[in-house]
Amino acid sequence: MKVLLLQDVYNLGRAGDVKKVANGFGRNFLLPQGLAVLATASALVNVDRIKKDADQKREVLNEEMGLVADKMIDLQLIFPAKASETGKLYGSVTNMMIASEISEKLGVEITKRNIQAQPLKLLGLHKVKIQLTIDLLPEIEVVVFREGEPVENYMVDAEILFSGAEENAELEIEESEQDDVLEKPEPETEQIEPETEQVELEDELVEETSEDVEEIEENTKVE
Repeated sequence: MKVLLLQDVYNLGRAGDVKKVANGFGRNFLLPQGLAVLATASALVNVDRIKKDADQKREVLNEEMGLVADKMIDLQLIFPAKASETGKLYGSVTNMMIASEISEKLGVEITKRNIQAQPLKLLGLHKVKIQLTIDLLPEIEVVVFREGEPVENYMVDAEILFSGAEENAELEIEESEQDDVLEKPEPETEQIEPETEQVELEDELVEETSEDVEEIEENTKVE
């Protein structure tokens, strides 16, 4: 479906732009939120007016939010978390948590919609973009560290930290498997004992055979 944007929409366009969007996105989000209208012939007549009004509002908003963007320079948020040995969090640091922390530190209203990131699920240092206006997208640092450990240990890019932890875990597993192989005792060879009953039976047969031979020899002498 084609829509006419009434307001700036990040990653889509500016007010007055005509955009083709998925039906679901248009009907379930853009239209109900008042961000756009269907791009009908009657609506397109107002394009120039919409763009002019939006330019004026954007200029004022950029000036106001520019002060907030300045405050975000060098801003670093720190969150303790529980995580596995490889650095995967048991849970996540959500956009709501980040927005609340920024609002508290800077004294401005930031919502989860301003946070342009997926929930953080790894220990380490993350770069997170904050959408203030369509033109202002400052970036802050968010450090997630393991509870009970020094924060300084986690001032490393989260992906790099995770890759290193995974490699160490795999190496430990390989070494453990090798140790198990080296320590595994060789199977003892079972010594087979002769079967006593079989031996005794063979002895009896030998004796009986000897007696029969002697008896035959004696009968031969008598004859």
